[in-house]
Amino acid sequence: MRGAEGYGTADRAEALAELLALLPDAVLATADEVEPYRRDRALDPHAGVPLAVALPRTTEEVQAVVAWAARHGIPVVPRGAGTGLSGGATAVDGGIVLSVERMRDVRVDPATRTAIVQPGLLNAELQAAAAQHGLWYPPDPASFEICSIGGNIATNAGGLCCVKYGVTVDYVLGLEVVLADGRTIRLGGPLVKDVAGLPLVKLFVGSEGTLGVVTEATVRLLPAPPTPRRIAAWFGSSERAAAAISEIAAAIRPSLLEYMDRTAIDAVEDLLAIGLDRSAEAFVLAGSDDLDPEGRDIARMVEVFRRHGAILIEETTTARGAELAHARRAAIPAVEARGRLLLSDVGVPIPRLGELIAGIERIAEDRDTCIAFIAHAGDGNTHPLVVFDPADPAAQDRAETAYGEIMSLAVSLGGTISGEHGVGKLKRPWLEGQIGSDVLEIGQRIKDALDPQGILNPGAVFAPPAR
Repeated sequence: MRGAEGYGTADRAEALAELLALLPDAVLATADEVEPYRRDRALDPHAGVPLAVALPRTTEEVQAVVAWAARHGIPVVPRGAGTGLSGGATAVDGGIVLSVERMRDVRVDPATRTAIVQPGLLNAELQAAAAQHGLWYPPDPASFEICSIGGNIATNAGGLCCVKYGVTVDYVLGLEVVLADGRTIRLGGPLVKDVAGLPLVKLFVGSEGTLGVVTEATVRLLPAPPTPRRIAAWFGSSERAAAAISEIAAAIRPSLLEYMDRTAIDAVEDLLAIGLDRSAEAFVLAGSDDLDPEGRDIARMVEVFRRHGAILIEETTTARGAELAHARRAAIPAVEARGRLLLSDVGVPIPRLGELIAGIERIAEDRDTCIAFIAHAGDGNTHPLVVFDPADPAAQDRAETAYGEIMSLAVSLGGTISGEHGVGKLKRPWLEGQIGSDVLEIGQRIKDALDPQGILNPGAVFAPPAR
């Protein structure tokens, strides 16, 4: 593989001219045009400067672009909506960014309860299309209004509903993928049960654009769920909140079980002013969409919250419940208003959630660094948000140290460095510590088999190839 430094000026101009001929009116190449595509929401300071940005509309155009890149040995960074939080869509010098933002078709089939979608379609747009037929697409990242289905597939995204309904891989039945040599393959289809051949659909979901470029997905839909009942509980300590969450998760299957600490509560209340209790150390939002007329799941959660010392328990109205769910979704941008963020999505077994929270509180104190803590607590997937002033180098150093210590803490508790955001480029230094060198080597063998030149998203998940 050769990037920009592997080409003379004439070679670069010749390659770019060929790309422009392949995709007339769909290539951006000036410095001003490519600048917005250099980074995703992780704001990686080491982002490269791409040769160009390609904006295909069809699988055939993606195929042409990838085949062109393979001929020239040019790196390809696939990109959805650019909302990723792990640097998975960070541009590399001399490569191209292949943005699927113009690939937005969706076709819903109510008879099979499936939808065929292009990767640039937003999660919210798929949900809206499904709702027109009384159906529902459950994976719902907090950024569902602005994140793409392609990005969700790349990271195996989750969300608030996933504590009961599962994550993206549980809903992807089939994929169309352009491989690194330009071939297009179809995997799976609209069948709920299909075990012919190796389960390659699951291999590509969560592969972060390192094995191929997804150009179409067949996803499973569900009947729309009942309107959920929601409970808000406020606690005087994070320990009591974590203990209540652990007991609930062991006893029932709520449709929602979310957490915010006091720092997040303050930030969200500053942003939304909806009456959150700033005196509480922890806030838990729980929900149930079961059809039990006696509401036994709700009653059980109220009893658990009360027994673990909740200082206030509110069984909300439908409108208030939706408002509080929105507040939880708004936590990341709310905290981000206080400084630059290093965002993580570490996960631990639910019984160890309290240990993770306590450990992160110690890290924040030891490193003199603000860390807000929010979580999809019901499945142990958490989002510690490390906040720092980018104008203060010492504060940035402390924040980066804290970020690494959070990764190590999660692994030491039997957890993961990424529950739903992906490894990308930012978390790669901690990957081997979690999965081990043997598993990492097996992954690299698969990567090498499908992408022998190493042109697909180099540096994400795997170490970039030597040039």
